Amino acid sequence: MKTAIVEASEPVTLIGGGEVGSGDLELALERASTLVAADSGALVALAQGRMPDAVIGDMDSLPALHRVRIPDERLHSISEQDSTDFDKALRHISAPLVLGVGFLGARVDHQLATFNALVRHVDCPCLLIGAVEVIFHMPPRLELDLVPGDVVSLFPLAPVTARSEGLFWPLDGLGMAPDGQIGTSNRATGPVVIEVAAPGLLAMVPRGALDGVIRWFQSPRCGRWPARAG
Repeated sequence: MKTAIVEASEPVTLIGGGEVGSGDLELALERASTLVAADSGALVALAQGRMPDAVIGDMDSLPALHRVRIPDERLHSISEQDSTDFDKALRHISAPLVLGVGFLGARVDHQLATFNALVRHVDCPCLLIGAVEVIFHMPPRLELDLVPGDVVSLFPLAPVTARSEGLFWPLDGLGMAPDGQIGTSNRATGPVVIEVAAPGLLAMVPRGALDGVIRWFQSPRCGRWPARAG
């Protein structure tokens, strides 16, 4: 059973130890004021003058010199080594939405592990904010006001089918899979509607669409996938 370390009724910002662009943390905190750090993400937060409300991870990347600056009650050590700190944080956050910064643009293996966690923890929706895009696990239905020419990339991490409106190359009738058909570099022709038959599809949309994605995930029309057992 999932045990929440951080419980919030509003979106939460989660910071990792990867690349955090100028203004990224402020962008997220303006929309989700609770700040949680995944292990070494605490170093990034402290360097930007922000004290995390909670730090979750195995703490192997948080030197004692910096750990002593954080109140003990905000440090939550999870010693198991079978998952990443991003995974550990998502497992222990109970919030309607998580905005993630510092998880893209660094090591490819770390990014792949992050994408894996996005798909497995469907009960904790998370939007990853990158330099030019926002990446998230697709809900059952997505409605987004985009402008013609906006890039919409869809990458399956499991076999999945979908239908679409407002994409230059429609998804209807396509069977997508990690080792088969993918949907990168599609283009919006205007407002977009995408319906997905099952979990497992990552979406990548322009960073400028962040607020629209947040609004949709907070809308009762968004829908949610049932949490996975275990």
